Amino acid sequence: MQGAPLQKPTAPGVFPGHWGGPRLRPTMPSRLLLAAALLSSWAHLPAEASSWWSLAMSPVQRPEMFIIGAQPVCSQLPGLSPGQRKLCQLYQEHMAYIGEGAKTGIKECQYQFRQRRWNCSTVDNMSVFGRVMQIGSRETAFAYAVSAAGVADAVSRACREGELSTCGCSRAARPQDLPRDWLWGGCGDNVDYGYRFAKEFVDAREREKNFAKGSEEQARVLMNLQNNEAGRRAVYKMADVACKCHGVSGSCSLKTCWLQLAEFRKVGDQLKEKYDSAAAMRITRKGKLELVNSRFNQPTPEDLVYVDSSPDYCLRNETTGSLGTQGRLCNKTSEGMDGCELMCCGRGYDQFKSVQVERCHCKFHWCCYVKCKKCTEIVDQYVCK
Repeated sequence: MQGAPLQKPTAPGVFPGHWGGPRLRPTMPSRLLLAAALLSSWAHLPAEASSWWSLAMSPVQRPEMFIIGAQPVCSQLPGLSPGQRKLCQLYQEHMAYIGEGAKTGIKECQYQFRQRRWNCSTVDNMSVFGRVMQIGSRETAFAYAVSAAGVADAVSRACREGELSTCGCSRAARPQDLPRDWLWGGCGDNVDYGYRFAKEFVDAREREKNFAKGSEEQARVLMNLQNNEAGRRAVYKMADVACKCHGVSGSCSLKTCWLQLAEFRKVGDQLKEKYDSAAAMRITRKGKLELVNSRFNQPTPEDLVYVDSSPDYCLRNETTGSLGTQGRLCNKTSEGMDGCELMCCGRGYDQFKSVQVERCHCKFHWCCYVKCKKCTEIVDQYVCK
């Protein structure tokens, strides 16, 4: 399978978004749209420590595994807001893939920040990331974006694999620049459905809140919605046309093409770039987000935004949720964020020796396996004081 340098099909009307612009034509099942309409009527709810991210911490059973007469699964799942619980009741089979998407997002977050003071660590409770998410920092912005992207990715793939009864293969229109003799219609990832369902589910918690216009709480809601959207758009826009050759002896006399999601690592890389250039925002009296520094360009719906400065991640702080960097491994020779000087915040570091066992001297044997030896090496490692 290989990608072709072709323009992927685009949905009519670009994207809906709270920054404005035309809206997508609704193609989701009417039940989902009805549930979305109900969300706006719910009263303001107090902020909860738990989050739908907790679905990543334990596998969600698929509907065919439920015991007849048992308590409905949606009432047992932790972290769901009332709106998300309603959607769960309508689309129970989706919940396993929402959990998978959340797990994908968390793992990608931890990979992207593995060498930074804040390394996207999870904590042992239903909040997943802990109190640090209560601060509207650029790290929080990335966590929201990458987890929303994970849900869009997981649901899109589940559609293609026939795991969901309400969607199937992609119905994206044939690209105009696809050569005439190439076939269009292989079973592609249903990015349209994945995007729309992720929008309804992930944004539900924010849309059901009702804060005073111009308040700090409203600023945080708008921030979350913006970053959720940026994550979903990264998945949508990075999907591309993929093609497979057919023909005698690989002659490639015929090609079949379809729409295919990008590897999630590429999505994570792009969102990390958006994190690096995230825009500082503030709330106006009219209840809109505006740039703190008007000299910068207005963020697009694909950009990350934040409303609070990042906390000091150097020291453990129970109030902010910072875990600190004490005990973290660092690189003595690096001048980057993973270097001992920056990672340890000037506190110094301890050196110790570690025994590492790796596969080595691997040889291929006919047919068909690889046999390796085990090599032991003693290496110096450094941890922050």
